[in-house]
Amino acid sequence: MSDFSMYHALGQASPNPNAPPKQNEAAKFRPPVAASPGGYQQVGSPTYSAPPNQYIGTSGANTQSYGTPAQEQSYFPPQPPLPAANEGNMANLTSQMGGVGLGVDTTGHSKAHKKKDRHAYHNIEGPGGSSQAFNGMPQSGTGNTTQFLNQNGPQTGGAAQWGSPQITPAMSQFPASANPLFSPANPASAMQHAARASTPLTGTPASSSQGRVDPEHIPSIPRSRDVPAKFYMEHVYPTMEQHLPPPATVPFVAFDQGNSSPKFARLTLNNIPASSDALASTSLPLGLILQPLAPLQEGEQPIPVLDFGETGPPRCRRCRAYINPFMTFRSGGNKFVCNMCTFPNDVAPEYFAPTDPSGVRVDRLQRPELTLGTVEFMVPKEYWAKEPVGLRWLFLIDVTAEAVNRGFLDGFCEGIMSALYGSASAEKEGDKQDEASQRKLPPGAKVGIVTFDKEIHFYNLGAGLDQAQMLVVPDIEDPFVPLSEGLFVDPEESKAVITSLLTQLPNMFSEVKNPEPALLPTLNAALSALSATGGKVVCSLTALPTWGPGRLFLRDDGNMQNTDAEKKLLTTEHPGFRKVATKMVESGIGIDFFMAAPSGGYLDIATIGHVSAVTGGETFYYPNFHSPRDTLKLSKEIKHTVTRETGYQALMKVRCSNGLQVSAYHGNFYHHTFGADLEFGVIDADKAIGVMFSYDGKLDPKLDAHFQSALLYTTASGERRVRCSNIVASVSEGAAEAMKFVDQDAVVNIIAKEAAARMAEKSLKDVRGALTEKTVDILAGYRKNFTGNNPPGQLVLPENLKEFSMYILGLIKSRAFKGGKEPTDRRVHDMRMIKAMGSLELSLYLYPRIISIHNLDEKDGFANENGHLQMPEGIRASFSRVEEGGAYIVDNGQVCLLWLHAQVSPNLLEDLFGEGYSSLKQLKAFQSTLPVLDTHLNAQVRNILQYLESTRGSKALTLQLARQGLDGAEYEFARLLYEDRNNEAQSYVDWLVHVHRHIQLELAGQRKKEDSGDGLSATASTFVGLRTPYWG
Repeated sequence: MSDFSMYHALGQASPNPNAPPKQNEAAKFRPPVAASPGGYQQVGSPTYSAPPNQYIGTSGANTQSYGTPAQEQSYFPPQPPLPAANEGNMANLTSQMGGVGLGVDTTGHSKAHKKKDRHAYHNIEGPGGSSQAFNGMPQSGTGNTTQFLNQNGPQTGGAAQWGSPQITPAMSQFPASANPLFSPANPASAMQHAARASTPLTGTPASSSQGRVDPEHIPSIPRSRDVPAKFYMEHVYPTMEQHLPPPATVPFVAFDQGNSSPKFARLTLNNIPASSDALASTSLPLGLILQPLAPLQEGEQPIPVLDFGETGPPRCRRCRAYINPFMTFRSGGNKFVCNMCTFPNDVAPEYFAPTDPSGVRVDRLQRPELTLGTVEFMVPKEYWAKEPVGLRWLFLIDVTAEAVNRGFLDGFCEGIMSALYGSASAEKEGDKQDEASQRKLPPGAKVGIVTFDKEIHFYNLGAGLDQAQMLVVPDIEDPFVPLSEGLFVDPEESKAVITSLLTQLPNMFSEVKNPEPALLPTLNAALSALSATGGKVVCSLTALPTWGPGRLFLRDDGNMQNTDAEKKLLTTEHPGFRKVATKMVESGIGIDFFMAAPSGGYLDIATIGHVSAVTGGETFYYPNFHSPRDTLKLSKEIKHTVTRETGYQALMKVRCSNGLQVSAYHGNFYHHTFGADLEFGVIDADKAIGVMFSYDGKLDPKLDAHFQSALLYTTASGERRVRCSNIVASVSEGAAEAMKFVDQDAVVNIIAKEAAARMAEKSLKDVRGALTEKTVDILAGYRKNFTGNNPPGQLVLPENLKEFSMYILGLIKSRAFKGGKEPTDRRVHDMRMIKAMGSLELSLYLYPRIISIHNLDEKDGFANENGHLQMPEGIRASFSRVEEGGAYIVDNGQVCLLWLHAQVSPNLLEDLFGEGYSSLKQLKAFQSTLPVLDTHLNAQVRNILQYLESTRGSKALTLQLARQGLDGAEYEFARLLYEDRNNEAQSYVDWLVHVHRHIQLELAGQRKKEDSGDGLSATASTFVGLRTPYWG
């Protein structure tokens, strides 16, 4: 196919990232890819080298190395060959829908393919004929270079209507005559790409007027992730030339050209309508997802740290924006004009440099703050609240009976040791290395340890001691800190003392065994220990704190679910915990909780987790903690908490261009009045916040819109800095242009964060209803205002929001929002987690990655010729994709399941787990890792798991077995198949049908807001709450 270099010749630096990009080099060697599960592949797709339908209806087609048995009893009835499989099981929808269908238009090919027709090359009929290839792309063998087959004309051919890529403005500016036909024999020129007959803004028709729903042709999230992932494996993402960031789950290397990388900031609209009316026609939120300390990927430049001495970084005198690449210099370099408020500022003499004839400073390329979108400034004393010191870590360890008996105390102590010093095995190997490379915490950071049950025990960890000294504070009514020296120590200097204490703790308290912990007094003691410096608390808890001041009781008796009283369980009114949270933020302290309910009991996370939510921390929750299975996960998560980039005593401010204003913030932070800065006790690499904007005027389409976030924080090594991220978006008169540059991940993230914020005020039923309404509003707005002459029976989805409805369905099915019974601890934990999740973690949470490992290609899981790991393609989250005898990894960023079918091949088990493990019953139910074996499959799966571990949020990756018919984790597996009917909500197909019906009612002017599938009352319209007309 066409080479991407031709775009460079035409001034387009690289292709639209949402175009299916990786089939561009027909001549290169392409390794064969394993056949995917039954019913998944597009018929005749060149992407699959194995014969189609390898496993469906064939008896014992043992073409893979692990013999797949012929179909026997399974979760789904034996599947007939592919074409027929879609008809019967969808018949009930046909009766619902009448003339509406989500299937393909069958005029191009008759439905019943003969076996001999299943090859990769089909005729492409006329301008609109979509080839039967992967994602609407032509086959590499046809010699046709056009990527835009099914953009114009009637949809005549296509099974794969989903892939029509959106054209970007740069492409549509080439002058070229409209050419009548793209014929496969004559490669189309780049000009022909741009000169297609239709308007650039066509959505993708998802249905035809045939009354049949075909699940094959509804948008596939795995495909929308896999194709860009292959592209970004070999290409960098230039931040100014591309208008659309890669999907959130795709690892990519960003090249900062002055616009901040999408890892730090994602705008919902990268082209903003000039007026609020134009934005209202799309129903989309205008917002920004900020993850200011996001981790960088290997190959990316580290964020430069700039020191302007006592004067501090140059700032606008009027709006206080920091200097950035979009500020312009005039009067020969004596003035800089603010890009936010257009105020001309004087340039300080020490910052002066002359400008060249085009108005650019002569030293611009030597100044990172004028060339990069994300930079850090060291700041002088006026930015300090207190003297910055290295981060103080205080571990509060629960030593009550439950913690000791269930092995949680063992695991927690082990986790702290591994976080501070690495694991024991690594240490033996690392003896030869020097101390510096071993050091886990930055220089200057210090560590303290406190244990608690119904008393509080402090430890003097001074380096001169033979062992730690324990000081007990029995008076928990008014706790105090009994020692000034030796509470916080350098972890390297006091290594012997700390390790001996952590090794002994589980035995020390095995005799004492107080059942009730006193948590609030311990938090107050931690507050007084850290109030002078600020710092980070890491606290473990295994039982409801029912002792002493601030004791809690069992609020959730299980009878309040699905009632109005339920929302009270999701928040806290407890004055003691609210007060300690506020005081911690004011002192620059944040807290992470590690909460385990070994017997599945109630822990009142709503109250206790409130402290971590307000201070910017995180709650790690282990319902049904079982030490053989979960200790590794606990240990890895403590290590991640301690070693990820963490700042404390943080303030954040977001500024935007004239004509826009901030209307709301969503996330876990403290915000005492609306205009004030956001305050964080701590902020770390995994935390994101959502910012929403509204109009306070009209934007000028001739100018760009600018946004700047500034995070003032103290680093773990004790430096006070400001991290600045600058984002730019173009402005257009109407909203049609804006629809081409929607960032789906950012839109979903903003909506999820707002919905989570609403849980305390509205019933869950209303929130789910509002999410449904929002989905219908967005898709109906698009259908009404931006699509051409599609037949009324078609569901037309915006090109960049094709998977949006599935993500929202995933949100409705998530533990935070789903109907039915769900323990409030889990609900509130997931709700707070959604408020703080970055785009990557949320995307996985709403739709898991599922990888089949029983039919891996031999090259999957190993490096390709360029040294990049070749990943197998994901499969859709539905039982209908699960094969007889299959083995699947399911990872939603929180848990990672290995699901094994009852008839899984004994060879596969032995290759994966070692000799002697040839049946499911022989496997260890609680193993959390794979053994290291010499087999090819074992190496492949370990490499794949390592890759999954590198692209996720804050939760550790450990395996949990889900053997069909044997393990309880199988329920979780079934719950995560979000395309099926589960979690008290519809299947994906039914959901699209439901949404489509409401879109049609909206277009006909007959839609009543009350008539949502959730029986929504009129409260959805009161969700405005903000100044933006947001919730319908």
